[in-house]
Amino acid sequence: MGAVLGIDEAGRGCVIGPMVICGVLADEEADKLLAQLGIKDSKQLSPIRRDALRPHILSIIRNHKLVEVEPFEIDQSVETSGLNVLEAHKMAAMIAHFQPSKAIVDAPGRGESYGKLLSHLLPGHIEIVSQNHADKTYPVVSAASILAKLRRDELIGHLHQEYGDFGSGYSFDKKTIAFLKVWCERHHALPKCVRTSWKTVKRLANMTRHPMFKE
Repeated sequence: MGAVLGIDEAGRGCVIGPMVICGVLADEEADKLLAQLGIKDSKQLSPIRRDALRPHILSIIRNHKLVEVEPFEIDQSVETSGLNVLEAHKMAAMIAHFQPSKAIVDAPGRGESYGKLLSHLLPGHIEIVSQNHADKTYPVVSAASILAKLRRDELIGHLHQEYGDFGSGYSFDKKTIAFLKVWCERHHALPKCVRTSWKTVKRLANMTRHPMFKE
């Protein structure tokens, strides 16, 4: 069995900050060791537990790669081809970079359709496994989920230092929404870290009667 690449993302649905995609390359023995660590979907782990697992993951895997997708690129894609297409291109580039014998991805939307999209972007000799919630089934994808979430948390921490504490950056977070409302009222614009293509932001712009341009 050759090397397997597990891919997952963090921050896909947030209204503030980038999306981080991580690919983890591991051989069969490393995959078994990852399973023994008891790793799982990063959302099921506390920040302390994720951070504690990082050195163990990095010591086991063969390699990894992180890609940060900024809000302006996400907005362009959402308004044209769609976020799934952008994510597929980023994941396909990562697969092409590592050239594994198999790539396992945590698919957004319908796993089968997303897998076909990825296969169309790649040479035919790479096996693609595209599943919803693959991070709950495959340790190598769980590892990618953890590393992606850790990096996104670091980036959100940097944004907190620049803009103040806006919470998690997700639209379900009342602190995030309150921050956006106050910022729009005070600055009559949106920070560059905000995704203007999100319905949440468009509703806020209508409520505050301010255009959705960025600083």
